[in-house]
Amino acid sequence: MMRKLMLLMVVAAGLTTAACNTVSGAGKDVKAAGQAVTQTAEDAKPK
Repeated sequence: MMRKLMLLMVVAAGLTTAACNTVSGAGKDVKAAGQAVTQTAEDAKPK
């Protein structure tokens, strides 16, 4: 399950980055993807 989610995140980040018109926009998209991955990892931690 986690592996599929991570793959989906990577594909989504790739598509989002490909859609950017500027380097600044790509940086923002990569940052947002990184934050999403971090949040997913935090949510998956046992409590």
